[in-house]
Amino acid sequence: MKTRMIFVGPPGAGKGSQAKIISQTLNIPHISTGDMFRTHIKGSTPLGLEAKKYTDQGLLVPDDVTNQMVKDRLSQKDVEKGFIFDGYPRTPDQAIFLDNLLTVTNQKLDIVLNISSSDEVIVKRITGRRTCPVCGAIYHVDNYPPKVAGICDNDGATLVQRKDDQKETIIRRLSVYKEETFPLIKYYANKNLLMDVDGNQPLEMITKHVLEILEQK
Repeated sequence: MKTRMIFVGPPGAGKGSQAKIISQTLNIPHISTGDMFRTHIKGSTPLGLEAKKYTDQGLLVPDDVTNQMVKDRLSQKDVEKGFIFDGYPRTPDQAIFLDNLLTVTNQKLDIVLNISSSDEVIVKRITGRRTCPVCGAIYHVDNYPPKVAGICDNDGATLVQRKDDQKETIIRRLSVYKEETFPLIKYYANKNLLMDVDGNQPLEMITKHVLEILEQK
């Protein structure tokens, strides 16, 4: 089964959830840009301090900083049997950097899984999220509701809807995603690495489809 892979897809399509599940199934690390940023920022590394300048302003971290974090992550021992990238690369330039980095270490990508979903489904999924401001637990009003509506099961705090989960923000993020990521999808399609996955299905059906693709590849 192929083990060096990338998950791409719009926010809310479920790529993060699938990456976590497949990571556990195959026992290979799930590498997300968010986790990398948090690790470096929390550790006050030079890269973390540089990234923090941008994240504090709500700006995207520049490619050169993100790429160096990826280089550092891929130098660690746990990636020897494979890895799953989630949220990286975001652009063709980052994809080229990753290709070159893997070439230097005699590795190559095996597959890029594009989890696509309709805007309508994505908006419904994300606007239904509710978060506990105390413990950080995440619920969904339809798919994973708390025992008592609006109240966290863990600590009784009142659940909130994050600004990122509001409809206007989601529509804007989807527009940016389509504009920025289409060239990346085309890049991997041209390299015959891209496989499409229907993200409109229930979580377990998406996982089943992903595993079938990986077994056949």
